[in-house]
Amino acid sequence: MGKRAQFGMFLAAALAAASMWFYVDRILVGYQVADAAVHERPRGNLSDLYPRWLGTRELLLHRRNPYGDDIAIEIQEGYYGRALDPSRPNDPKDQQGFAYPVYVVFLLAPLIGLPFHGVQIFFHWLLLGVTAASVWLWLRALRWRLPALPIAIGMVLTLGSVPAVQGIKLQQLSLLVAALLAGSVACVASGFLFCGGAVLALATIKPQLAWPLVAWLLVWAASDWRARRRLVFGFGLVMALLLAGSEIVLPGWWRMFAHAIGQYHRYTQNQSVLDQLVPWGFTGKVLAAMAVLACAFFLWKFRTQPADAAEFGGAAALVMALTVLVVPMYAPYNQVLLLPAILLLVRERGMFLSRSRARRLAYLVGALVVAWQWAASLSLSATYLAGSRAWALERWKWPFLATFALPVWVFALIFFCVKDEPRRAGLLPGESQLTSNPV
Repeated sequence: MGKRAQFGMFLAAALAAASMWFYVDRILVGYQVADAAVHERPRGNLSDLYPRWLGTRELLLHRRNPYGDDIAIEIQEGYYGRALDPSRPNDPKDQQGFAYPVYVVFLLAPLIGLPFHGVQIFFHWLLLGVTAASVWLWLRALRWRLPALPIAIGMVLTLGSVPAVQGIKLQQLSLLVAALLAGSVACVASGFLFCGGAVLALATIKPQLAWPLVAWLLVWAASDWRARRRLVFGFGLVMALLLAGSEIVLPGWWRMFAHAIGQYHRYTQNQSVLDQLVPWGFTGKVLAAMAVLACAFFLWKFRTQPADAAEFGGAAALVMALTVLVVPMYAPYNQVLLLPAILLLVRERGMFLSRSRARRLAYLVGALVVAWQWAASLSLSATYLAGSRAWALERWKWPFLATFALPVWVFALIFFCVKDEPRRAGLLPGESQLTSNPV
């Protein structure tokens, strides 16, 4: 692809990303403000970082228990603007408690001396930076070398996607965890095993997002202990320091954390993507178990692959896609974890487009599912700017219509892509058939 065509794609990507940010700022937030006013629903700073920041500040500066009910009320006063009232049926159900491992305070400790408004500004730019960097990190993990302009296109589209924009606006730690996971896999793929393990331990501040990859990498390391033990040493050392430090700052914290997690699941009634799509009894959980077992079967075959092999990056991408599918939280911002799978599917597009009609159709449908968010934001933003603001506000859901289809479709495609990887590999050591093709 020539530079002129690449530049045209960059401009198109920038337009799509700009439309998404405009949609969120003017249409989505506009609808939410109007709806909150009608239903007398409170709106404060609405920053998902605030509960963690306030809990960290109160624990480290005033020795108060961040899991306590008194802290939860103070969090609500900042997050929602007032404490929630159970007698008001329209009040949010999410109590916004401190439902994180206490060692998250070690990451947030440098920020406790700043006013929260300054923390918000800093964290906004931090999430922008690490989310953009995660594109480069995953490309490195997937052994895919690209010129600067295609990398910039990937970064722009990532920063202008529904998951990233929502996560940045809400200041969600999921985006920081996603970047840490990308950094861990990139370190391992580059031969820095101890560093990769250490970064992986830091990512466990959101255990439900990190532990699937933790489990896979530990199995991978154990399959060649002599050569890969530094990964386990790095992970174990940092994990031990985090846990020991947590016990020092808040003895018995793990019991409080377990109780907070139980409360969190009760008042949010969190469900996975599959639970939402198939809400009949335990059907969603059965499908999730089947997906885990199917992935485990193929991942077991890949456990002996070296870190510089294409199969290693493909296996990590599969684990991340599986995480989004089965984790008991379907929030769109968690779908930033789909980034490595989408990158791999773009790289291996020839494998789908040169095969059967069914595979071509599946791939094209997947591309449409990914692109829908920008088609919707562009149409709504254009309509809003043309003067039909009420029409656009009424259709605020459009960019979210593919929220549940996207992780399912991406998982299915990446599963078949990784499953076929061994048969396509072999042209060069550590490379897949299409790795060196220009974009």
